[in-house]
Amino acid sequence: MNTENVVKHLRVLWRSDRIIADIRLRHLLMGLGLRAFAALIAAFGLLMLELSAYFALVQIWSAIAAAAVLGAINFVIAAILFVIAGRPASGRDIELANEIHGSSIEALQLEARALQAQVSDAVHHPLSTIVPVLVPLIAIIIKSLRTSAKGTAAETSTEARS
Repeated sequence: MNTENVVKHLRVLWRSDRIIADIRLRHLLMGLGLRAFAALIAAFGLLMLELSAYFALVQIWSAIAAAAVLGAINFVIAAILFVIAGRPASGRDIELANEIHGSSIEALQLEARALQAQVSDAVHHPLSTIVPVLVPLIAIIIKSLRTSAKGTAAETSTEARS
């Protein structure tokens, strides 16, 4: 297991999650704006229909037909905007971000499996993990004992001469 690979994969995972969240947020905000505008047009259409009902009571034909047609057109525009707002997010961007996200998750799983294998090997064969550490340590201890033995031999020879 390489910690640099783990860190690299975690960074890629974090960045792809940020990209996915950014794409979804932009799509949500655009849809919300269009829905709000469609609701405003629908409210205006409802006002026109109410106005046409008023004109129906006041006058009989000309103003009524104009207000009713205008209200119906406003409802059609609002319906079209709702359909546009309900479209899914841009396909290529979200697909690419999801693919990168999936590959970084797979890489992290491989690193975790490698760590698990190392830990299980260390538990089953503890000497195989200790030996690579002990050999250099024993060499250092032997060298330090030799240098201290040479130093004490030199001190005893100088004391014997005095």
